Amino acid sequence: MESREHRAGRLLLIACTISFVCFFGSYMRIPIVPLFAASMGADAAQVGLINSAFMLMAGALSIPSGLVSDRLGRRIPLLGGLLLLAGSSFLLYWSNSPLQMAGVYLLFGIGLSAFSPTLMSYVADVTPPEVLGQAYGWYTMALYGGMTLGPAAGGFLGTALGLRPVFLVSGGLILAMFVVALFLLPATPRAASGAAPHRAILPTLRGLMGNRRLLACLAATMGTCFGFGMFVTFMPLYIRSQGMHSGHVGFVFAAQSLANAVSRLPSGKLSDRVADRSRLVAGGLAVFAVALAAFGLCRSVVPLMGVAALMGMSMGVAFTAVSALIADVVPREQRGLAMGCYNTCVYAGMMLCAAGMGPVIREEGFRAGFFLNGVVGLATLILFVALYRRPVPAVGPSA
Repeated sequence: MESREHRAGRLLLIACTISFVCFFGSYMRIPIVPLFAASMGADAAQVGLINSAFMLMAGALSIPSGLVSDRLGRRIPLLGGLLLLAGSSFLLYWSNSPLQMAGVYLLFGIGLSAFSPTLMSYVADVTPPEVLGQAYGWYTMALYGGMTLGPAAGGFLGTALGLRPVFLVSGGLILAMFVVALFLLPATPRAASGAAPHRAILPTLRGLMGNRRLLACLAATMGTCFGFGMFVTFMPLYIRSQGMHSGHVGFVFAAQSLANAVSRLPSGKLSDRVADRSRLVAGGLAVFAVALAAFGLCRSVVPLMGVAALMGMSMGVAFTAVSALIADVVPREQRGLAMGCYNTCVYAGMMLCAAGMGPVIREEGFRAGFFLNGVVGLATLILFVALYRRPVPAVGPSA
């Protein structure tokens, strides 16, 4: 009979594989979509609105999707999300205007809202508590490795194949992961995913929002993802404005992804050993803010790669600790809802940046945009420390 530890390790490996490939496939479109939209006449503000379309839907629907996964189990929203992610890639291939791309990106956001919080909760469901930090180190390494290696690969493929064929490669990869999940990822036991009482969503959310440490984690997530939204949405256009090509986009995103991925596992192990995970979060946030501002001083590919690597390392440290902290401070039966809140903050931060920074860049330039994002990063650090250090009420199921 398979031991509990061996089964947990096997399911974690499958979940990490699905996460990596799906985010790799989804995010390999990130540097392609701005260039593809620009080729059809879109300016920086319109590109920002296209990207904000999927972030809007992913952010708005992640909380209800997390609640659905708590009540009905993880399998249905996971498989449905994978189908929507794959379908959005194929539809982008047939798009002929920026407006059509924005519509398809709404579908992309719905798929992400179903897929992402569900799989994060699944990892916590199958992992023993004493190694949860290491598990999230592996999982977030896979997730953010896919999110950052994907754009790098997309930049290279866009140069080699042209922009439009990248969408077919993306859809094929995600569809393959649907098959993997369908046959290799079983439903978690009813006690882990479906036994929570059917409470109304608003009272349940109010109970979670009374936990200041959870609020601190969500604030750190949203503020950091505001800065990450600047990177994924506008970095391709910034690189092009400096006279470089889409291959250089690949190099910059690859530097960020490598540092991000390499830092994840040691950060997870350290997170399990330190007495206070919040110190790791604070340190990561501080370095992240400096890196964002430094982008505005870079004028060639080598400095951009160096700063991107610094940013990736800071994200690896901060997000690994944040994921474990969230799992620590909420009841098990509300974990899906809490991870839905986390994912809402991820995409809300990116959406606000994509929609809001386009006009700033159009009027003031990229340098001002990066400096402003550095200021937001510093404010995020201060807010996280202020919230996390306050007294925390006892955690328990909400009434």
